[in-house]
Amino acid sequence: MKRFLILSLALLTIMWVAGCGKKKQPVVETPPPVEQPKQPEPTKPEPTPEPEVKKVTESDFRIVYFDFDKYNLVDSAKRALDYNAQILKDNPSLMIRIEGHCDERGTIEYNLSLGEKRAASAKKYLADLGIDPGRLQTISYGKERPAVAGSNEAAWAKNRRDEFKIISQ
Repeated sequence: MKRFLILSLALLTIMWVAGCGKKKQPVVETPPPVEQPKQPEPTKPEPTPEPEVKKVTESDFRIVYFDFDKYNLVDSAKRALDYNAQILKDNPSLMIRIEGHCDERGTIEYNLSLGEKRAASAKKYLADLGIDPGRLQTISYGKERPAVAGSNEAAWAKNRRDEFKIISQ
């Protein structure tokens, strides 16, 4: 039994020495990784839609009509020119030609002169409304290009006019 006791003591001593020889490391729990708040993905700004650009045509312009043997602008002619001026303001690169026309009565020379005065009065009115005169050309066709055939007051009234033609956009 003495042997058993010595053996037990020796075994306990070995176990105690083995246990004491190691320094116990404190148990450190690693915290779970901190989740970084998600940064919102950079958003591309939505493109602003381009304003719808309507291509201007000559038919968008209003015709200016004149009384017999006159080049002064009556109220209806001024309203037509006000409308045409807005088209020109909305389209600053637009250049036009104002074509003066007359009815068939009168000489070629007289009607060419009258047509030029009609085109010039429309140009001056548009310039007074703020349209750059450099964007406006004038020409007279006199009685050479009637809008309506006929030798009566209804046809003549349609032929005394200024028309607007697009030179460039």
